[in-house]
Parts: sequence; structure tokens; C-alpha cells
Amino acid sequence: MTGSSGPSQPISYAPTVGLSYSPDDPKYWDPEMLKLEVTRAFELCHGCRMCFKYCDSFPSLFKLLDEKYDGDVHQLTAAETDQVMDNCFQCKLCEVQCPYTPRDKHEYQLDFPKLVHRYQAQRTRKNGIQLRERLLGDPDKAGQMARASFGLANKMNRVKFHRFFFEKIVGVHREKNLPDFASETFDRWAEGQGLTTVSPASKPEAVLFQTCYVQNNEPEIGKDAIEVLKASEVKTACVKGLHCCGMPKWEHGDLEGLRKQAKANLDLLIPYVKEGAKVLAINPTCAMMMRREYPELVEKSDRERALQLAAAVKDPCEHLWGIRNEPRFNQKFESSPGPISYHAPCHLRAQAIGFKGRDLMKRIPGVEIHSVTECCGHDGTFAMKVESYEASKRIGQKAFDGMNQNSSARVWSTECPLAATQFEQHAGTKPLHPISILARSYRKDGFKDVLK
Repeated sequence: MTGSSGPSQPISYAPTVGLSYSPDDPKYWDPEMLKLEVTRAFELCHGCRMCFKYCDSFPSLFKLLDEKYDGDVHQLTAAETDQVMDNCFQCKLCEVQCPYTPRDKHEYQLDFPKLVHRYQAQRTRKNGIQLRERLLGDPDKAGQMARASFGLANKMNRVKFHRFFFEKIVGVHREKNLPDFASETFDRWAEGQGLTTVSPASKPEAVLFQTCYVQNNEPEIGKDAIEVLKASEVKTACVKGLHCCGMPKWEHGDLEGLRKQAKANLDLLIPYVKEGAKVLAINPTCAMMMRREYPELVEKSDRERALQLAAAVKDPCEHLWGIRNEPRFNQKFESSPGPISYHAPCHLRAQAIGFKGRDLMKRIPGVEIHSVTECCGHDGTFAMKVESYEASKRIGQKAFDGMNQNSSARVWSTECPLAATQFEQHAGTKPLHPISILARSYRKDGFKDVLK
């Protein structure tokens, strides 16, 4: 967008001829068509203001229009439009809150996060992918490189001198606590347990999508998931070679990179889905990607398979909640964490499936839940970047304060592993995944290390 020197024309809230959320549509890639929709969206959001409290996109837009341009959207410059779009970190909460969305079948057909994705995709196609985005966009490659260092990567991530130069060269903030890389991947562990030999023909009830974070950083969460599913007689398979869901690439506008990862996952998972298996994704972001994004973003040749996968994807606790009244559901709890402060991840809310992990934890004797629904501010790679690290802390402060309000809760919980790292750094306590709390509750003295 560029500033206008002539008199501004009234802007309709109705969709323009430039409306498109599909990369298969030629006008999706047309800069002039995009400009029409960005102008309309900014005008609509400026008039509504319902989403003032989420990311900085909306406050920055409102401030520019109120204080600089007297409400005239046409006057925004290209740099100012970049600023508004770059402030979006794809938490999706504005889409959840917005009354004008395609999901609600509203005539305005506004999906602000998808509009930002379109904007970023056009910019990436024009400018290419920068070094930092290449590194942050491929967690699997990062995990492989870290393991090849035999632990050196973990040590260097805690050396101030190294982090200073890493910030200057790559753009990852020197103070951001980065998660350790595990020496043994979840894949390797699952193979040793014989879980990767469960074939589609044996008709497992579920396939675990462990996510790149569990694969490379915290395999323990995946092990806990297997333990809990086994306790309730859910026959579960693990599939070797699953890729990152693709969100880190897509948040930087790398559509081709996302499509490659999605295709690889479809190749591995669809044989199980065709035999009736559910795909249980540990991280809500990955579940959201496969449920809501794959069907619209993958190659046309993969579209039917993406729809099949989307229908099969579940959160592990969502699946367990579905069998809670069956005799096989295990309620033989040996330990209790007591009161819990629970954070509801943004991408779990975006799926509109409820908070089944929270509800399952309520079944553990002695558990009372204090819930927090504010965004933690981590939001993919947003909290890692030098230009947005401080903003991530500010945005997450309400969530940090909310979790700390329940002073009786010595155990915290959230489904999002990255949110857990954010709370650990800025609020002093690392939450456990609900599936890990369930696993511990089946063990004697399962919480002795956290209830000191």
C-alpha cells in the first residue's frame, strides 16, 4: 500500500474483487488484488475494534489511523502496512473473536490471519527466504544438526558470548531461553519399543503425531502419551520419519516448503487413516495445521488426502475424553498434583474443540483447575526474534500474572510445549502437558519431583 494524494473514496465492508484465501487462485498472488483486500480489512477492523487486545497489529493500525491519518486508510504507506502485518504472530484469536468470518458464514468473509499469510507469501515470493527464516522454519533440520554436535549445541546456547554473535548474525534474541535438543529422538525410542512396526493392516485405533518439538526436544511428552493411551487400551502406532507440520515455514510465507512437509506427512499417515485410525497430534498448533490449513494449502493433487487427514486428526486428550465413559478408560489414579493452574493455548481455542485436557485432569482426585486464556506471547518463532522478543514478554504478561494468581497451585499445565518454555522463563514455573500429568497420576509418587 502507498499513500494517496487525492481525495479518498469510501470503502465498502463487503468483499472486493480481490478476495482470495486460496493459493491456487491466480488473484491470490496479484499485488493489486491483495491491496484491495488489505484496504478493506483495515477499514473494517478500524470500524469494529473488537480485537484491540490481542497482538500489536490492531493497536498499531488504530493508532496510525486515529493519530496520523484521521481515519483515512488510503493514506497508510507501504512501510506502515508492513508494520501492521509483521505484528501479527498468527495466534488466531482475532479469527476466533471476529463476527465477520467465513467460518461464521458472514457476508464480509474476513479472515485476518489468512490475509496476513497471503501478504507474507507474496512478500516471500518476491524477496526470497532470509537466513533466520530458513533456520527457524526447519526444526527437524535444526534437531539433526544439534544431535550431530554431540551436545555442543545445548552448551553453546547458554554461552553469552556465543549468543551475542548468534543474535547479530541470525537475529535470534540473546536472552531467549532456547530448549535443549534431546540426544535420542522420540522416533528412536519408539522404534526400540516396537511401536513403529505396527502396520496399517493391523488397524491401530490411533497414530501418534508426536510433533517436531517432542521428536527433537522433549521426547518424554511422547512417552507419556504412549503410557496414557496404553493405560486406557488405545492401540497406538508410531510412524517413523514424520516431518514438522509446516507452521514454522508458513508463518514466514514459505508455501512450497510447507507443501513438501505436508505431502511427506500425508504419504506416511493416510495408509493408517484409510484403515480407520485417528491421528493424535500432541501440539495444538500441529493439530490446527492439519485440521484447518492443510486442506486449503496443499497441492491440488493432495487435496482429497488432506481432507481425509483433517477428519481424522484429534488432540490426544480429546480422544481420551471420547472414551471416558467406556470401561477401558483408566481412572486408577495413584498420585495427585493437587490444584493446577492451566493455560489454554491459542491454537487449541482456534480449533473450537473445548479443553479436554483440563477436563480430564479434573478427574484426578484433589485437582482443582484455575484456568487462564490469555495469550502467552510465544507464538511460534515470534518470541525468539530480536525485534519481537520484548513485545512477546509484554503481550504474555497477563497470562504470566494469571497463572501466578492461584498461589496454591504448585503444578502448572498447558498443551503447548512452546508456551511452557515461555512460562518457565518469564513466570518462573514450567507447565506440564496434561498428558504428562495424567501419566504421572497413574504412578505412585508421580509428582514428588514437583511437589517439593
